[in-house]
Amino acid sequence: MLRRLGTTARLMQTVAHPDDEDGGMLTLESRGRGASVLLMTLNRGEGGQNKVGSNLSDVLGVLRTLELLAADEYYGVQERFSRVADFGFSKSAEETFAKWGGHDVALGDMVRVIRTFRPDVLVARFSGTDRDGHGHHQASSILTQEAFRAAADPKRFPEQIAQGLQPWQAKKLYIGNVCGFGATTCPGANWTLKLNTGEPSADLGGSYVQFAMQGLRHQLSQGSANWTVDPGDRFTFYKLADPAGPAKLDLDKDGHEKDFFDGIDTSLPGLVARLGTEESKVPQLRHELTEIANQVAQASTYANKDDSSAAAAPLIEVVAEFKRLSAEVSKSGLSAAAKSDMVSRLEEKSEQAQTALNEALNTTFEATTVSRVDVNGGPVKEVVRKEADAITTVSPGQEFLVAADFHNGSKQPLVIDGLKLEVPEGWATTSSKTKRFSVEPGQNARVVFRLRVPNDANYTRPYWHRDDPETESVNHVDEEKYATLPFPPPVLRARAQYVVNAGGKAVENDITTTVVTLFVDAAGQERARPLAVVPAFSVALEPGTHVISTHNGASSTVTVGVTSNLTRDMAGVLRLELPPGWRSEPAQLDVKFTRRGEKQDFQFKVFPAGLQEGRAKVRAMLDADGKKFSESYTLVTREDLGSFYYYQPALQRVSIADVQVPHDLKIGYIMGAGDDIPTVLAQVGMDVTLLSPEKLASEELNRYGTIVLGIRAYDTQKDVAANNKKLLDFVAAGGTLVVQYNSGVADFNSGHFTPYSAELSRARVSVEEAPVDILAPDDEIFHYPNTIAARDFDGWVQERGLYFMDKWDEHFKALLACHDPGEQSQKGGLLRAQYGKGTYIYTGYAFFRQLPAGVPGAVRLYVNLLSAGHGK
Repeated sequence: MLRRLGTTARLMQTVAHPDDEDGGMLTLESRGRGASVLLMTLNRGEGGQNKVGSNLSDVLGVLRTLELLAADEYYGVQERFSRVADFGFSKSAEETFAKWGGHDVALGDMVRVIRTFRPDVLVARFSGTDRDGHGHHQASSILTQEAFRAAADPKRFPEQIAQGLQPWQAKKLYIGNVCGFGATTCPGANWTLKLNTGEPSADLGGSYVQFAMQGLRHQLSQGSANWTVDPGDRFTFYKLADPAGPAKLDLDKDGHEKDFFDGIDTSLPGLVARLGTEESKVPQLRHELTEIANQVAQASTYANKDDSSAAAAPLIEVVAEFKRLSAEVSKSGLSAAAKSDMVSRLEEKSEQAQTALNEALNTTFEATTVSRVDVNGGPVKEVVRKEADAITTVSPGQEFLVAADFHNGSKQPLVIDGLKLEVPEGWATTSSKTKRFSVEPGQNARVVFRLRVPNDANYTRPYWHRDDPETESVNHVDEEKYATLPFPPPVLRARAQYVVNAGGKAVENDITTTVVTLFVDAAGQERARPLAVVPAFSVALEPGTHVISTHNGASSTVTVGVTSNLTRDMAGVLRLELPPGWRSEPAQLDVKFTRRGEKQDFQFKVFPAGLQEGRAKVRAMLDADGKKFSESYTLVTREDLGSFYYYQPALQRVSIADVQVPHDLKIGYIMGAGDDIPTVLAQVGMDVTLLSPEKLASEELNRYGTIVLGIRAYDTQKDVAANNKKLLDFVAAGGTLVVQYNSGVADFNSGHFTPYSAELSRARVSVEEAPVDILAPDDEIFHYPNTIAARDFDGWVQERGLYFMDKWDEHFKALLACHDPGEQSQKGGLLRAQYGKGTYIYTGYAFFRQLPAGVPGAVRLYVNLLSAGHGK
């Protein structure tokens, strides 16, 4: 914090997805050199594959946001997002911008962040060329280069100016990926700046990039669990693409810079240089900032000697001076733009100084929910409860208690001038102490607050959503005041204001904290979770997608799961909202709940009106306590992450498909990374059994006609790879084996898992509308039990397929071909081979996305794949 306090440097990096960031560079600049650093990630990675579970789409976006925030803690950076969504792999910037509604949607958010954060240096991770690969990568750099100038133009996005933001011109723009990722050398003309992120840091216990990698490993859904970096030099290269004005750069003989901030005065007195001719309006400011810089240097000297208490004295002066200077500049005759910028920077430094002073004084402050106080209003010892019993969420109308605990770890008494909860408007609060009181050295003080959640309280939920994630590539922002933030801020925060004395001067300092709930998780570890406000009832309609076959879909059963968050009894009426002509049995149900956390499942039998191929929606509605509840909320978390809640409407998207199924065919499905295909197969009438990978060695496979390997089964299930010969023997004996895509190309190819030689590649077809050619129209796969035609490739979502084969033995027969615009035909997405008496099928087509989305043609083709070799 002292390192950061001593510089005014601000750097902002832009990337496309979580895990794109140059973590080593961010850590070097933030933790090593003290710059204030912000990372802007355009989307939340919601279109990617999940390598640790079955969650996809928007809930994956929430998970990856949490993963990135955990990584950011290591980098030491702030995080921002735009409203565009990850719609899957894109091969060009042109396609990306077409999906994102042009340049201005993401550009506007980027300009907003630049105008708010006001960086000295803007750094694009990518080059904006084909070298970047992914179209999202290219687009992120193209937008950054546009935003560098657009943020300074008041005619661009004038609504932001009307809201009070000021234009801002960063001084320098750099682009990355100029030498290729991981390059150790680079032609001199291609780069301006080379940074060694492998430089060791005594503070971090390793190099900057190694410390960053500890953070990056939290991004488990990206497959980062085992990523490592060896000790030693590791270079990252950037090129100066656009200097905003002349600068006196300290270049070496080859024209290279030493630092992003070369030519920029980032000292505290250097703030005044930004004023230009207006410096005369604040004549003492440069001298006063010089004095503050001297005090910060003195505090740093003490801190380096591990004498934090001695560092407190100069920091007290720094806190007082920054507060005074902020007030003086606010009253000065500076122009509105100059005043706004200077005040914001002084206030930032004031907050950093206050945080440093809290550290130097060893003061701590915690605010936690508690269950009770004694009869005299004082605290009682709180027992940390199991998660199910802890008050991690509250609902409108509920009353609860919060204990705010202040610890004075310094060597002098501190006077608490104010200790309060910062609550949303409309919340009722009372506290056990309202007057000033003193806390002696080494002592604790507790104030207990009683709160009541108002009936119209806002819920803790993402501020963005998509009505149809399968077709929308831009999020709807429900609350613009939170736009670009990772999540809305915590609902409750506590603030303690205390007075500290040094050299006869009394200075007021602040310390803040988020209100959390302590609990013990299933592993017996004590954890903390920010308090959240949620609806009184969570209503989930399961399954969320239902595929009805026109041949056996006269009725279906839906389950409505309802969970109460109320501490009192409550009765209500549960019903389904159905399409015209449909009916349910029963028409409605009376329900009653008696305790918080109680979950009940209710079943309805649904009778569609007419079974013609098409789409419909079924919604569950609970009427209780004079309100209607029709959505569920799910906690998204992991033991190494923070937490947030994902909301879904209590909605079932029904797809009615004309699909024939062989009812006497037994399917064994071995799950890989996780997908929802087995659920859809069961819905259309197939006999599906989930087989445990761990029991594959002892499983009697001859009970099944077809075995299916789920997505990335060889990547994620070591038992599948270990028992591959058993799977091939199953085929040789007359069975059918359907193998879906794997992403570990090298491991798959070296494993020789296929019955005949074949080489997996990273080839993919990302345009979901890409025309598909049926190469072997007479093959039974296109005739039994369903006739497959060109129309069956209509309405696919996100992509055609991924990880196609690019070489194969003549025993394999390619069945389909397709390609992205301007590329060669890809024929390795669906291969079939006769092996012994049975059938081996490899498919890279993205059925794991199509079947849960209820795409009728994909359902028909997938059923045919499972039926191959079993035709009548």
